[in-house]
Amino acid sequence: MGMMRDHFEGTELDMTKDIGAGPFELPYRWRGLTWEVDSVQYCNERAISTQQTGFSFVTQSRNWLPDPIGGILWFGVDDASSTVYTPMYCGITEIPECFKVGNGDILTYSETAAFWVFNLVTNLTYLRYNYMIKDVEKVQKNLEDKFVSYVPLIDKAAETLYKTDKNQAIKFLTEYSVNEANNMTQTWKELSQFLIVKYIDGNIKVEKDGEFLRTKDGMPVSPNQPGYPEWWRKALVKSTGDHFKMIGGRH
Repeated sequence: MGMMRDHFEGTELDMTKDIGAGPFELPYRWRGLTWEVDSVQYCNERAISTQQTGFSFVTQSRNWLPDPIGGILWFGVDDASSTVYTPMYCGITEIPECFKVGNGDILTYSETAAFWVFNLVTNLTYLRYNYMIKDVEKVQKNLEDKFVSYVPLIDKAAETLYKTDKNQAIKFLTEYSVNEANNMTQTWKELSQFLIVKYIDGNIKVEKDGEFLRTKDGMPVSPNQPGYPEWWRKALVKSTGDHFKMIGGRH
């Protein structure tokens, strides 16, 4: 899962480090990936994790378990970097509403379709990436850690059921995977609402453990306004000269 989320971080091709990342260290480059300046051709690398991903998955095959239990498709939609890989047991007999074909499509938004809910979060996050991705990763980690810790328990319960009633075991797995996927999508929808409240209009509201702080009078605590990094301001002045220079400013 970690490999699927790679943007060359820590290498010479780290996409967060050159000016193309903008002031908020965005590790994405919009298409097209090749261009020409003064008859010289250039290109951006194509990282493993990319914004135009429809879905990705990691498969897990455990041959010591009965087939409907032993296979898991850890399935996620949209950008692999910020998706949530959710355990879909191979024996399930129902598709979660959030993943169903016909629940929205590439031209039809649906607030119950995981694809659109995740795209809403990522496209918000791309705007102020180095701040917002931390909030996304926190919720992502909580969900995936829960799934990873629960799966051995689900395996054991399903295996016990399977010995006496195979259909009941499959029903149990189906309910688990379907419920977790739909609940995960609802959690992500709530994350989108949290992000728009926290980062609206370029400000960053003060919060602790997901709760926004208020004064004794019930008013919001004054938000943070971090602005742009120093290197970005210097690059702006270098490219624009005196265009933004204040009249009477220091020489």
